[in-house]
Amino acid sequence: MTDLDLDRGPFWFGGAGIGNLLRPVSDDDARATVDAAWDAGVRGFDTAPHYGLGLSERRLGAALAGRPRSEYLVSTKVGRLLVPGRGDRDDLEPGGFAVPNDLVRQWDPSPSGVRRSLDESLGRLGLDRVDVAYLHDPDVYSLPDGLTQALPTLAELRDEGVVRAVGVGSNSVAALEAAVSTGIPDVIMLAGRYTLLEQPAAALVARCEALGVAVVAVGVYNSGLLGVDRPGAGATYDYATAPGTLVERANAIADVCERHGVTLPEAALAFPRRAAAVRAIALGAQSADQVRSNVSRAAAVVPEALWDDLRAAGLLGG
Repeated sequence: MTDLDLDRGPFWFGGAGIGNLLRPVSDDDARATVDAAWDAGVRGFDTAPHYGLGLSERRLGAALAGRPRSEYLVSTKVGRLLVPGRGDRDDLEPGGFAVPNDLVRQWDPSPSGVRRSLDESLGRLGLDRVDVAYLHDPDVYSLPDGLTQALPTLAELRDEGVVRAVGVGSNSVAALEAAVSTGIPDVIMLAGRYTLLEQPAAALVARCEALGVAVVAVGVYNSGLLGVDRPGAGATYDYATAPGTLVERANAIADVCERHGVTLPEAALAFPRRAAAVRAIALGAQSADQVRSNVSRAAAVVPEALWDDLRAAGLLGG
């Protein structure tokens, strides 16, 4: 296991937004967004080839160029190669990116695919190493084949000093359970399954604590449902319209939050960090204003009594 300290600032910067997630973002706005994160003390930056077909990595690398490398951490992901060609669909679909559809994502968790993916990411980032390399969404292809191919290769790259920590990122609890069972990952990136709204990964988080595996929580707003004080019709959950039952549940949680002088997004950011295994959260942004809003929310003081009242109301497990 690595001794890498993942706690770098108020949160990690999630790079999907500057890869044109859902809508175009200009180069200037992307740079201003990263600059705002840096100015706020953020020193962890996450990206992936998947995010805008390499656009996020290129923009992040350009924004970090010239900053002292010892002062920040960068993570990226392997498992998808970007190859020449045109996909058979528009990239801008639920959870998609507003970028030219001139490359094809090719699943490849093989040893050669992992090494090629990381090498190409380093080129886009302008770096000679990354701090964490995650196997991205291994649940999409056959388990355990993806894990048994990719994770030993990432461990070799860790031994070679090209990465400092091996990770796996997914929104599938089963996939992350299988990954942790290999004994290889130093960290998992847990997307949307340990949030204020729902905690199907609670046992996994506890297991990670026992094993010394760090957890980075992402998707803590459940793709938007918990990102506003009062979600209404049209609120999103997992990049789709949220079911009415979940909107009602989110508003019931908001009722309790308001009684404690806390907003729903503030509580959503505070909740996962209460678990000892959760060493950091990552938050995406597409503008400097979004970064500053997240910084303010992350700094909010949330009283312990809030969690007690949510449990008493049947709105929080554990």
